[in-house]
Amino acid sequence: MLSYFPKYIANKAVTFYLVALVLVSLFFFNNAMSLVWMVFGLVEVVGFFYVSNRLTRTWINYSPRLFEKKVFWTALIIRVVYVLFSYLFYNLMTGEPFEYGAADSKGYHEAASWIKNLLLQGQIEGYFIAMRGAYSDMGYPLSLGIQYLLTGGSILVARLVKAALSAYMCLLIYRLAKRNFGEYVGRMAAVFALVMPHFIYYCGLHLKETEMIFLSVWFLERIDFVIRTKHLSLKLLILPVFLLVSLFFFRTVLGVTAIFAVGTAVLFSEANVLNRHKRMVLLLWGASAVLVFLGGSISTEIEEVWQKSGSEEQSKNMEWRSQREGGNQFAKYAGATVFAPLIFTIPFPTMVHVDYQENQMMVNGNNYVKNILSFFVILAFYLIIKRKLWRKHTLLITYILTYLGILAFSSFAQSERFHLPVLPIALIFAAYGISEVTKQHKKLFDYWTLFMLIAIIGWSWFKLAGRGLI
Repeated sequence: MLSYFPKYIANKAVTFYLVALVLVSLFFFNNAMSLVWMVFGLVEVVGFFYVSNRLTRTWINYSPRLFEKKVFWTALIIRVVYVLFSYLFYNLMTGEPFEYGAADSKGYHEAASWIKNLLLQGQIEGYFIAMRGAYSDMGYPLSLGIQYLLTGGSILVARLVKAALSAYMCLLIYRLAKRNFGEYVGRMAAVFALVMPHFIYYCGLHLKETEMIFLSVWFLERIDFVIRTKHLSLKLLILPVFLLVSLFFFRTVLGVTAIFAVGTAVLFSEANVLNRHKRMVLLLWGASAVLVFLGGSISTEIEEVWQKSGSEEQSKNMEWRSQREGGNQFAKYAGATVFAPLIFTIPFPTMVHVDYQENQMMVNGNNYVKNILSFFVILAFYLIIKRKLWRKHTLLITYILTYLGILAFSSFAQSERFHLPVLPIALIFAAYGISEVTKQHKKLFDYWTLFMLIAIIGWSWFKLAGRGLI
């Protein structure tokens, strides 16, 4: 069993990224990315793989308490530095502290400013009246508005808060992974989260992803603790219930996924993990949660989510994407048959210049990291099934498979943002897969990197040809 992230994986991943960057730039020379996006990609890829290798080896003998301190403070420093850098970078490149083509970010900022004024005037009920029937997007603007009230509407402070939440999330991932797969896997997963470029990047945006991921990981960590603890009490259920409710006010699908994951874990977890008494208590708790949510207005949103996850809705969305400005005419042919087999891996990085896609080019390295790690996620699932260990990890397995299953048939399967809520759990499985790597698996990984190289070149052609650029 490997207790650290091996150098050969880091070397192979970085080498193939460089090869992909060179080949894509040569094959599509007239549409090559600008140097600034290449630099971003290199920092994202090299930073993740080599820092992961170094930290998992350097921190391997630290006590759990010292390890947690190292993880939190290192993650916080990295995120604070990036928040300050991105704030200046966006101001320089776009003239405002928001990303290229910012839409949702500005919307949240304006909503939070409005909420701040409502709070000052003692008229906050106006917000709840306006948002009636739109519960899944109510939580983040409200929390941001309260922050604005306390900080005078500071955009920078709000992003520093995101940095702190994201840093603490790394500790939650460590505890959750350690409880499921042991100390070494927990440490590797925590380091992955610490340097995962997706998590760092979203601290510098005014979107709800950082808070939403934090709440979902915190919920999973707490409910996993409740399931595995020997002595169940009402006190232990208070926080998970609060976190579950909060998920419905950030994204309805997350709340639905969480309830289903808990129900599946209660029904199928091994007896030595969950005894009969605890099973009955949690089943009653889960049934109550379902009745509460399905008996109110939130049930309407849940129904809309399922209706929009069908193949017909997905086809309509892809048709729209093919016809909009800068759209890809081939997009209308993509659907669940394309997305489902690759749902652990997609989206592929944008490594060619495409108008109106500066944000996608900026995170090309982020997506490449996810593409590479997905091999070990798939390997982890294979080993868990082969060794008949799935009942020990029912909560995490159900959570990631349910969410990705819904996503694969939705209108957002190819959207990087919508993959983020399960990325922390994917990192845990990736860490487990890496810890169990054998010589045979190394050969398969070599083929995987080659497949990723071909896929990236093909994806680059798809993006350009679909827009009539080649």
